Amino acid sequence: MHGNIGPTELRALGLKREDLLDFSASISPIGPPEGVWNAMRSVDLSSYPDPECLELRETICRHLSTSSRQISIGRVFVGNGSTEIFHLLTRVYLAGRPDNGIALLMTPTYGEYDGACRLAGAKILNLVADAAKDFSWDLGAAAKLISENKPNIVIICNPNNPTGVYLDPQEIEILADATRDAGGLLVVDEAYLAFVAEPWDSLALMDRPEVMLVRSMTKDYAQTALRLGYALASEEVVTRLRAFQPDWSVNSLAQKAGVSALEDTEYLPRAREAVFSAKDFLSGELKSIGLEIPNSEANFILVKVGDAAKWRSLLLAKGLVVRDCTSFGLPEFIRVGIRPLSDCQRLATAMTQVSETVR
Repeated sequence: MHGNIGPTELRALGLKREDLLDFSASISPIGPPEGVWNAMRSVDLSSYPDPECLELRETICRHLSTSSRQISIGRVFVGNGSTEIFHLLTRVYLAGRPDNGIALLMTPTYGEYDGACRLAGAKILNLVADAAKDFSWDLGAAAKLISENKPNIVIICNPNNPTGVYLDPQEIEILADATRDAGGLLVVDEAYLAFVAEPWDSLALMDRPEVMLVRSMTKDYAQTALRLGYALASEEVVTRLRAFQPDWSVNSLAQKAGVSALEDTEYLPRAREAVFSAKDFLSGELKSIGLEIPNSEANFILVKVGDAAKWRSLLLAKGLVVRDCTSFGLPEFIRVGIRPLSDCQRLATAMTQVSETVR
C-alpha cells in the first residue's frame, strides 16, 4: 500500500471512501484536465491498445523539445505508471546477472525501489539521509560507495519522497559522474518535479547516456487510476526496457488521456498555483502550533508529530487520511499531500485539535 487507505481497511472501520479527505496521496489538487474525459470517450474499447504508444510518445517529444534541444521518440519509454518502469529496470539491469547485481538507493525513499530490487534478487545498498540536516545526503560518501561497490543501478528520487529534498544540478552531477565511472545507470525519479517552485532543467542530463529520467503523468495530471508514466533515456536503454515490457501494458484510455493532458498547456500552471498557495497556508498553520516541518520542495510536507500511527488514527476518526511514514523508517513523521486550500484549512483545524489531545 502506497499510503492511501485501502478497501480492506475501509470495510474494517465501517467507512466509505467518499466520506474521507485523502491527504496521503500527492497528486495535482485541481483534478484531471477537462479534456481528458472526452479524449477517453473517443477510444474504441473493442480494439487493442498501441503497444508502442506512438501517439503519446510523439506528444511527449513535442511537449519537451525546444528550438535548442530535440527529444527523439527513440529516447522515450512509456510505462503503466512509473512503478512498472522500475520493475522493468531491475529485471533488465539486476536479475539477468550471475550475481543478480547491485543497487544503491538514496533513502528514506519510495519503497517500491527496494521491492523491485528484492524481487530481482539484488544486493541492495542504502545511503541514509541525515535527519538532523533536513534529510540531506552526504554526496561525497555516495560517490565513494558507488566507486567501491560499482552498483549496476543507482536510484535517486528528486524531489525525494517523503522528505521533499531537491538536489541541484551539481549534486546530481556528482552521482552521475560516479555512476558513469562505475559502469552503471543513474535513475532520477522526477515524479514530483512539476510542483517544484524553481526547478532546474534536468533535460540537460540527456547528454549523458548513463542517466535515465522517470516522470509520472498520473501525479502531474491527477490521473492516478489510469497508471501512466514515462522515462527518458538513451535509445539503448529504451530498447532494452521494451524487450521486457509486455505488449499492451499501457491501455488505450491511459494513452489518450496522456495525449490530452499534455496538450492542455494551461493546466500545470494552474495546478502549481493551487499547490503553492495551499502549501504555504498549511505549513504556516502547522508551524504555528509547534509542529516541526522540514523544508520540502514537493507537493507534500513531512510533519514531525512524535507518534505517526497514533496521529493517523486520530485524524482518520475525523475523516482525514494522512501517510504514516513508519514504512519509510520515520515513525515520528506523517506525510501530508497538498489538496485544495479549503481541504487544507479543514486539516489544519483537525491537527490543531489533535495536538491538544496528545500533549
